[in-house]
Amino acid sequence: MNLYQQLIKDYNQELTHSGVNGERLASRLEELSVIGLMVSGGVTRPGYSAEEKEAKELVIKWMKNAGLTVTSDGAGNVFGRLAGKTEGPSIASGSHVDSVPNGGHFDGPLGVLSALEVAESWKETGYIPEKPYEVVIFSDEEGSRFKSSLTGSRAFMGQLRPEELDSLRDENGKSFRDVLNEYGSSAEECLKAGENRPEIETFVEVHIEQGKVLERENQPVGVVKGIAGPASLEVTFTGEAGHAGNTPMAGRKDPLVAASLFVAAIENFPKQVSDTAVATVGKLNVHPNGFNVIAQKVILTVDIRDIFEESRDQLLDQIKTNAVKIAEERSIGVQMKLNAKIKPLPINESLQAGIAESLGKFNINPVYIPSGAGHDTMIVGTEMPAAMLFVRSRDGISHNPQEWTSLNDCVYGVHVLKDFVEGLMKKQ
Repeated sequence: MNLYQQLIKDYNQELTHSGVNGERLASRLEELSVIGLMVSGGVTRPGYSAEEKEAKELVIKWMKNAGLTVTSDGAGNVFGRLAGKTEGPSIASGSHVDSVPNGGHFDGPLGVLSALEVAESWKETGYIPEKPYEVVIFSDEEGSRFKSSLTGSRAFMGQLRPEELDSLRDENGKSFRDVLNEYGSSAEECLKAGENRPEIETFVEVHIEQGKVLERENQPVGVVKGIAGPASLEVTFTGEAGHAGNTPMAGRKDPLVAASLFVAAIENFPKQVSDTAVATVGKLNVHPNGFNVIAQKVILTVDIRDIFEESRDQLLDQIKTNAVKIAEERSIGVQMKLNAKIKPLPINESLQAGIAESLGKFNINPVYIPSGAGHDTMIVGTEMPAAMLFVRSRDGISHNPQEWTSLNDCVYGVHVLKDFVEGLMKKQ
């Protein structure tokens, strides 16, 4: 059974109305799903790969058939524009079509196709939007190829730097500059993406939740109240290596014990600063990593996030202080390096209220959810109003072939997006 058949099996046909067509959305999700399809059932479409480009070209064909005028920039971002009754800045919506290795079929494509379905609905009903409308595909959101995410949106916002392009290499050692040349652009054109960008009044992104809140609340669509900004802290504890059998317990300077105490303490800190803060140690390297050797050194990385910058930074400081305290108590060394620190994006409350109003029209109770994952919206929103809708994810699974959102929920997301965008169009 292909993706279309799975999606359509339990679809409520009454949701196809007002020009929004669930079968069309399911068919397009299916067509995208076979680009980069793996035997596991997942999909691999790295940023700036032939597969990502093929997916964009397919969506471009649909954009043109829907009457959109299509352009692209030096970062490979795609813009499908529909003229409105008035000229000026557009209301824009979209997401990405690249994926993580062996990823799912909804993360990214659902946002792009939902935005396109709004334009299709207007075409079917003869509706002319009050303002210009744009469907956007950002390049390389996941960052799986170069371990540097949100590339397209950062280029669009003028936030890419030449030194970053010089340093990036994929797992085959190919430079980002070379990859851009093969893709049909260049590093120079990529860096210019923000110079002549389309003028956007408000950007709205539809995305699967990648969590279980909506499932727990039994609601198909929710309101994103903020996008967490990550801080990545690398901590190195250094002790004294020794033989596991010949070194007495008394007086040992074991950095792995220190690291264990440090990791165990971390789970208590987030709730002290914010109910939306999180901190995670998911990577730890022990040197020399012998079963009968007291470690010499332990290197670990702490991922620290919150939707509020002040509390995120407060949490970061607490974790740093605790690392120093543990090292001093155990007479070992500690070094810390901040590898990344990205500003969180609280979503404007008036935009949240507008989405909640649209939800109410479809008898959906508004659920307000913080996004722990990064999205293109958090980059675009640094300089312009931006909002997000989450659509329910089964079991909260994402970045995995088992990623699933029902067609009913997908179509509810389109209806809410359509109503919200039409409301934005009417505002002066």
